[in-house]
Amino acid sequence: MPVKYNSIRLITWLAAFLLAAFVLQQLPFSTLSQSMANLSLTQCLSWIAVNLTIISVLVVRWMVLTRALGLSTGFTALLLIRQAGQLVSFITPGPQFGGEPLQVYWLWKNYRLARHAALLAVGLDRFFELWINFAVLLFAVFILLLTSAIDKNTWQVVALILTVLILSLSILGWVLITHPDIITSGLRRLAMCWQHHAILGKLDTQWGLISSNLLAVTAQQKPALLLAFILSLLGWAGMLGEIWLLLTFFDPTPDLTGFIVLFVAIRIAFLLPLPGGIGTIEAAVFWACQGLGLPGTAALGLIVLMRLRDAVVMLGGLLALRYLNAHVPG
Repeated sequence: MPVKYNSIRLITWLAAFLLAAFVLQQLPFSTLSQSMANLSLTQCLSWIAVNLTIISVLVVRWMVLTRALGLSTGFTALLLIRQAGQLVSFITPGPQFGGEPLQVYWLWKNYRLARHAALLAVGLDRFFELWINFAVLLFAVFILLLTSAIDKNTWQVVALILTVLILSLSILGWVLITHPDIITSGLRRLAMCWQHHAILGKLDTQWGLISSNLLAVTAQQKPALLLAFILSLLGWAGMLGEIWLLLTFFDPTPDLTGFIVLFVAIRIAFLLPLPGGIGTIEAAVFWACQGLGLPGTAALGLIVLMRLRDAVVMLGGLLALRYLNAHVPG
C-alpha cells in the first residue's frame, strides 16, 4: 500500500509540474523583470496587508467557533495550528485536504483539548469553510449566467455541481445535528472490531460526546455561528479584493464579469486534485486571461505574485509546524 500511495503521489506531482511548465513556457518571461520593477512600495504593502487581514479574519472565525464550544484556545495557538495544517494540505495531493488530522492532534496534544473537542473544533471550522466556499462560488456562477453570454452550458454544469455539493453538505449537517443516532449505531458496530484498542474501541463514546456538544452549539450559540458566517464572508471578500488588487498592478483590468470569470476559474482550479493547485491555477489564469483578451504580462504577473504569496505562506506554515512539533508535551 505505501508503494502504491507513493506512486500516486509522484504521478500527481509530476503531472502538476508538467502542466505548470506547459503554461509558463507560453508566457512572456522577458517582460517579468520590468513588470515587477514597476511595482511601488505602496502596492506591495497594501498586498501584504490584505493577505494578513484574510489570515487574521479566518483565524478569528475559528476562535469564535472554539469559544462557542466552550474552549479557551487563543488566537496565537489557532494561528500556528491553522498555518501548519495548511502547509500539509498544500503539499498533499488532493482537493486541499490533508492537514486536518494533524490539527486535531496538536489541539489534543499541545493544548490539552479532549479528543472529541479537538475533532469537533477542526470539523466545524472546515464545514464552514467548505460550505461558504461552494456557496460563494455558486453565487458568482449565477451572476455569470445572468450577465455573461460566454458558454452558458459550461457555467450551468458548474452551477449544478456546486448546488449538489452544497445540498450534500447541508444534508450531512442536518443529519449530524438531528439524527446522530444513525452514526452512533454504525460507530458502535465498528468499535466492536477494535474493542481492545485504547482509542478506536471508544469511537461510539467519542461520537456521543461530539454529537451532544454539536447539538448544544447549534441550540445555544446561534449568535456565535452567525458571527462565524459573517467572518467567513469577510474572508472571501478579502480574497476577492486581493485578486482585484493584483489585477490593478497590470493594465488593463477586466470588467466586473471578466473579473468574476477569472476569480471562479482560479478557485475551482484550486479545488482540483493536484497539490497546491500547481498547474491547474496557472492554466486557469492563462486561459481565463486569454479568453478575456488580457495581455500575457497580466497573466504572468498574476501567477508569479500568487505563487510568491503561496511560498511565503508555506514558509510561515513550515515555521509553525516546526514550533508545534518541538513543543509537544512529553
